[in-house]
Amino acid sequence: MTAVAVRPRSFVVLAGLPGAGKSTLLAHLDSGGAPVVVLDSDQVRTRLRAVFPERLPYRVYRPLVHLVHRLRVLVFAIGGTGLLVVHEPSTRPTTRAGLVAVGALTGRHRLFLWLDATADEALAGQVERGRLVRGRSFSRHVRRAAWLRGRFAGGWVPRGWDALVVVTRQDRVRLSVTPD
Repeated sequence: MTAVAVRPRSFVVLAGLPGAGKSTLLAHLDSGGAPVVVLDSDQVRTRLRAVFPERLPYRVYRPLVHLVHRLRVLVFAIGGTGLLVVHEPSTRPTTRAGLVAVGALTGRHRLFLWLDATADEALAGQVERGRLVRGRSFSRHVRRAAWLRGRFAGGWVPRGWDALVVVTRQDRVRLSVTPD
């Protein structure tokens, strides 16, 4: 079990390659009894899938899923009083910058939690869940993740984040809330 110290109103972003195991890690997340809101784009996808015709391909409404997910993050960050954990690949610098802005504007301590997985592990995870990211898109994620992994190994913390914790697919995470 990997213990990660967080403040009561922390903004934790669980990032990593699509298929790395972020949803699985979140399903086993231990908040030590502290109230926590977990936001995952799959929550939005599931709700929208129930609204749209079954034959409508996900690629058609994917932009709406991402928009609604990000709006939910903003609403919960502004209105929520407790710990907020967000599932987001965050390999793209603009995504990380947007999340930093949300955390900073809402006065939250920002923790970047990187789930490190190889491209092969992530691809196997996608196959296992039955949902593959398009080849070109996945290749971009892999390239950006490799750059991040190299920087993280040197102790680099992405700009605007208060802390970085790197975990693996085998890790389980316990968020230990400490006083402000």
